[in-house]
Amino acid sequence: MSIIYKKAYWWTFAVFIGFIITDVAKAQSDNTGERRVTGTYIITNANVAYPSGKIQSNTSILVKNGMITAVGKNIASPSNAHHIKGDSLFIYPGFIDGGSTAGVTKPKDPERPSNFNSASPPDDIAGITPYRNALDYFDLGNAQVSEWRKAGFTMAQILPEGGMLPGQTALVIFGDKTSTNIYSENTALYATFNASRGMYPGTLLGVMAKFRSLYRNAELSSQHSALFASNQGINRPERDKVLEAFYPTLDKSLPILFAVEDDLTVRRALGLQRELGFRMILSGASNVEEIIPILKDSQTAVFLSLKLPEDKISKIKEDEESDFERKERIDRIKSSYTKALEEAGKFEKAGIAFGFSSQGIKSADLMKNIRLMIANGLSEEAALAALTLNPARILGIDRYTGTVEQGKLANLVITTDSLFKEDSQVKYVFADGYLFEYDTKAKKTRSETTDEVDLAGTWTYVARSPQGDSQGQMVIARESNVYTGEITLDNPAGSGQITTAMNNIEYNNNRLRFEFSIDLGGNYLTFSVSGDIDGDEFDGDLSVTDLGSFPFKATKQPGA
Repeated sequence: MSIIYKKAYWWTFAVFIGFIITDVAKAQSDNTGERRVTGTYIITNANVAYPSGKIQSNTSILVKNGMITAVGKNIASPSNAHHIKGDSLFIYPGFIDGGSTAGVTKPKDPERPSNFNSASPPDDIAGITPYRNALDYFDLGNAQVSEWRKAGFTMAQILPEGGMLPGQTALVIFGDKTSTNIYSENTALYATFNASRGMYPGTLLGVMAKFRSLYRNAELSSQHSALFASNQGINRPERDKVLEAFYPTLDKSLPILFAVEDDLTVRRALGLQRELGFRMILSGASNVEEIIPILKDSQTAVFLSLKLPEDKISKIKEDEESDFERKERIDRIKSSYTKALEEAGKFEKAGIAFGFSSQGIKSADLMKNIRLMIANGLSEEAALAALTLNPARILGIDRYTGTVEQGKLANLVITTDSLFKEDSQVKYVFADGYLFEYDTKAKKTRSETTDEVDLAGTWTYVARSPQGDSQGQMVIARESNVYTGEITLDNPAGSGQITTAMNNIEYNNNRLRFEFSIDLGGNYLTFSVSGDIDGDEFDGDLSVTDLGSFPFKATKQPGA
């Protein structure tokens, strides 16, 4: 990012939402975890969730120095304990993300040497850096981490950014910024099918050939090193940090986490695993319904992608149904969309215990997507297991986390209602024993009529921040079932206001979501807005990648 772009980025953000990147630790709720007056907490009379799906009511939990020290009824409260009344609250194990890039930045691309040969490029230029560690590029203070913690995630396997072999993953806790929060430094060797642009390996088959070559050479290098260490008269082996990074995968002490996208890449990864024999975990799997039996037979651990395709069905105009060719196309779109929503349920039905990977989605879409999966065949018990116990088992940490039990880490999510209900909100999160508290909105009382409110019209909005409010208006039009709109905001380049299009407008059951972007000299800053409409009032949040989310309220103007 250039210096000019950085200045424009921050200027735009400051103008629009009032310099809200300043410290908000003094707000009413504490989402920083810094309000730790004691290391001892007792939560009383709450509803505690167990892996079977059972909810045990009137249950208390004692947390001390980062551990759960007691779970049950009539627990004596220590004199120094901070008391949280759990009446009507629900307690779940902290969520575990099997593949996250929250807080991880991509390393700077190395410069090409003067004698660069695209047919045989240096490893680091070709994206082959398995010796790197994601921790070297991870910032716990990044706003993305705060947003995912607010969504309920307390641990994550973070992924390095890069090419076909970006580096080693690590397991971190989304706890207090003063702690190390490193649970395990090297949890897997991360591999992708990302080809190198303009050089070898520049194709999917090239990536497979290069991976196969590196793995075989690592086997030979490891054997040579072992012989040199135990015998005289053996030539000293040359050190190669790329090949040495593979050594722990050769005896299966370290798995290879393969990033996959679809049926084809899953088959390619399984083919390499069968040929070379390494231990493998798949991350980000989607569109793989046809090979579920193969995955089950291979007993390969899987983190399914939480990303779902865009709902194009609701945007189709009614008159398009009359055209035969268009109807066939629409049927294909509907079938593809439905298959994506049903995939997690089919994994459950096949008996495959999977986890989730958040890579590629926004935290605001987490529960919406899981509820869609539940509505299309996934049970709530399996959904909870995929967020908690299953990833703990896949990552080998179920002795320490994944359930609410005495002796486990104090990683907890506390919600205002049963987790997957539409109105349920995260009220507290414990991560590593640190308490994070969040403001919750009172449940809205819907108008007596259940008809959807007419969205079209002119709305005035206020984006609120600790440093002040920013105001503007939205003008929304409707044609058939498709909404279009424009939003005005303060001009980041000077005085006055600018108008930009509202994109990806989704409106269903009085729930509104949309995005808009600002052009900063060829670079675009994208804002996302989502919330509920009740009558002439909109109550939601505005979020910006890397910078968090903030209240966004709007009122429809009379007669508009």
